[in-house]
Amino acid sequence: MNEKFDFSPETSGNTVYIRRVALDTLPDEVRRQVPDVDALYAVHGVDGERLALVKDRDLAFILARQNELTPVSVH
Repeated sequence: MNEKFDFSPETSGNTVYIRRVALDTLPDEVRRQVPDVDALYAVHGVDGERLALVKDRDLAFILARQNELTPVSVH
């Protein structure tokens, strides 16, 4: 658990962050498109920009990896 990790821009350039987003925090237009869920998962770039919203956590990780990005879970 005490491994050092290089957080230089070269290693974090492909990192994206996955986090749960409560549906009630999203605009009405988005909520109408997914009536049977209480949360979505957002994929964010290192600058905080939301890149995607998907229906479940596994799909968020798959989407990131398919686009040659390294997903990291944010709580």
